[in-house]
Amino acid sequence: MRTVPSAPLVGPFADRLLRLDVPSLPPANRAEVVAFTTRRVDTLPSITYLGVVFLAAIVRLVLLLPGSDTTLRFLARTSLPLLGEYTRLVRSLGYAYIWDTWPDTAPDGRLAA
Repeated sequence: MRTVPSAPLVGPFADRLLRLDVPSLPPANRAEVVAFTTRRVDTLPSITYLGVVFLAAIVRLVLLLPGSDTTLRFLARTSLPLLGEYTRLVRSLGYAYIWDTWPDTAPDGRLAA
């Protein structure tokens, strides 16, 4: 069993990143995507998991500071080593769940009627 749960660290970042990327995705659906993302992070191999949780903790602390919306937008588009990979990991898990679960979702997150 993991000693450090990823949900309090990865979850808030995943939620904010998805709100930025797919703003029209309903909050209940976004919460489902965030839960999936944190569950998948929890299944990573131990050394990878520790690296992701370490990065998530740093990002979580930075996003608690004033001006975090600007920081989030920077992280969403950065290609810096590690930070860029962390963002891509969270984004790819979220996108995969969205378009696998609701294939008719529009790029902005609107669900098909």
